[in-house]
Amino acid sequence: MGNVMSAIAKKVFFLQVVFFVTVGSVSEAQENALGYPALAKTTIFDTFEVEKVKVVPVVSGLSNPFGMAFRKNGDILITERYTGKIKLVRNGELLLGDVGVLAGLYTDAFRAGLMAIAIHPDDDSIIYLTHTKAIEYQGEQTQTVALSRGKLVADSLTKVEEIFVAEGLDTAIAGSVLLFGPDKKLFMSVGGAYAYASTADYAQDSEVHYGKLLRLNEDGSAPKDNPFIDNEEFLPEVFTIGHRNQLGLAFHPETGALWASENGPQGGDEVNIILPGKNYGWPLVSFSRQYRGDWVSEMSHKEGFEAPTIIWWPSIAPAGIAFYSGHHFPEWQGNLFVGSLIEGRIPGTGHLERIVFNRRGEELRRESLFAELKHRVRDVQQGADGYLYFLTDEEDGALLRIEPVL
Repeated sequence: MGNVMSAIAKKVFFLQVVFFVTVGSVSEAQENALGYPALAKTTIFDTFEVEKVKVVPVVSGLSNPFGMAFRKNGDILITERYTGKIKLVRNGELLLGDVGVLAGLYTDAFRAGLMAIAIHPDDDSIIYLTHTKAIEYQGEQTQTVALSRGKLVADSLTKVEEIFVAEGLDTAIAGSVLLFGPDKKLFMSVGGAYAYASTADYAQDSEVHYGKLLRLNEDGSAPKDNPFIDNEEFLPEVFTIGHRNQLGLAFHPETGALWASENGPQGGDEVNIILPGKNYGWPLVSFSRQYRGDWVSEMSHKEGFEAPTIIWWPSIAPAGIAFYSGHHFPEWQGNLFVGSLIEGRIPGTGHLERIVFNRRGEELRRESLFAELKHRVRDVQQGADGYLYFLTDEEDGALLRIEPVL
């Protein structure tokens, strides 16, 4: 055990000292502000490869936004976790009223509510939403994760139907994100396999959806080419197992590989390259500690389990992820951007992290961006205009855009 922990400590120290670059400055007025800076004005930051960039507020006044999706006409749809509302941003303005409010949304537990949003690749009036759902389990009221589908008609959500409900009992409020693949199959993460004995083992349990990445047809059914479709011990929707809580999905623009971010408890946050049918180890192998301080596992790696491509120590609570392929920042092309909710369990340390790779896809360095804003970064995506957009998950959350300083 001691040798294993020593090896982990050396690896983590190497990651921190060699790879992590923190650069950033903010305007004097904002630097001298007390508390959380307001996100009402454009702020200029110094960065590493790009000398200066500006963070431009698109809209504010969002209530704990969770996910966003871009329509072909430039509209941006944003989900609010606890209100259950879907907001519409058009031409840089937040429209009055709501596109819709998800009926019957369960919000009576910590982290429960409306989560991810995705748009059908062939018809951007059809949207998909993940959310918590109240259920009865062994005579008690509790919750699980569900997937609903609806249609936008004249800026209103109609014909909402529940098309998939996760099997298992959610005792930790699972996170869930969505992403359509090039083959028009829908990937859906179901977290909830936290560091408690009652839930951590879900990730290795073939009879529940928790701690898994799922792959679904557009109607919520299981595709016939899923890796476990012929294995009666597994639920047919399962694509990969051994996850704790995945909060970000993105396809690499050159290789086409699917990447996923994953939260550890204390340390051991990960980004993984997803391969069908593979086991990513949680909680049998991990770089993380329990919240009470002991190691989750005596092993950080083992044959038969996929090793993470990136790890963090201390935790940054990685959320949404996006590869940059736009033209506004040539120096950033191919870089991975990761939203951070909090670093080392210290409030006000959320930021956007940029990770640089070499030609072999190996990590070279990291840069912490916009930490001075002191906001939780929930989602990050590249818009059709080639700019990066990110959401801050606060009671007064905002949608922001990164632009070059010309």
